[in-house]
Amino acid sequence: MTLLEVRDLTASYGVAQALFGVDVTVAQGEVVALMGRNGMGKTTTVKAICRMITSQGTLRLSGTDLHPLPSHKAARLGIGLVPEGRRCFRDLTVEENLIAAARPGEWTPSTIGGLFPRLTERKNQIAASLSGGEQQMLAIGRALMTNPRLLILDEATEGLAPIVRQEIWSAIARLKRETGTSILLIDKSVKELSQVADRAVILARGKTVWAGSFADITPDISESYIGV
Repeated sequence: MTLLEVRDLTASYGVAQALFGVDVTVAQGEVVALMGRNGMGKTTTVKAICRMITSQGTLRLSGTDLHPLPSHKAARLGIGLVPEGRRCFRDLTVEENLIAAARPGEWTPSTIGGLFPRLTERKNQIAASLSGGEQQMLAIGRALMTNPRLLILDEATEGLAPIVRQEIWSAIARLKRETGTSILLIDKSVKELSQVADRAVILARGKTVWAGSFADITPDISESYIGV
């Protein structure tokens, strides 16, 4: 069953058009990688889905049109975002960050601690005192505390130490394996994406240029649309 449906999506920043026809679907329980070089429209697509910018085209979550909704209502409908740059509440403790986002469901501070034990160890620390990797774990935990139907991770491992990156990729794999959470992933780590993503959607110049099974990405496709 299709959870997220994005068809012919267009969006602009003022007079500058950024999206020219993006098509993305995410089925229930599916992990989809949204890929492409920097500046090709990936984060803008996420902003449109989360109703942070206005857009045109088909944009539905479980059949509900997202266009009329402000961002907080889109979140309540079941979209959990881990934004680029983490953006934790710096002056709140780990536990307070999690509680601030809580909605009823299976994800609680206890179950988040099962996914990221470090957050339990540091539950009384303020977010500003955490390492970058710990802040990223907290950002993911906070998004899960909304008990979303769709989890969106925008560059969740960028700039982190390799050992921390691996810990986060392991958590994403566990989410897929144990919870069946629908996930839309943006990341540059093709090797790691290939281990968790069911499908890939590639953007170039604000438009979908390729979509299919991750296993079907050929070296030519990668060189043309993904590589530096």
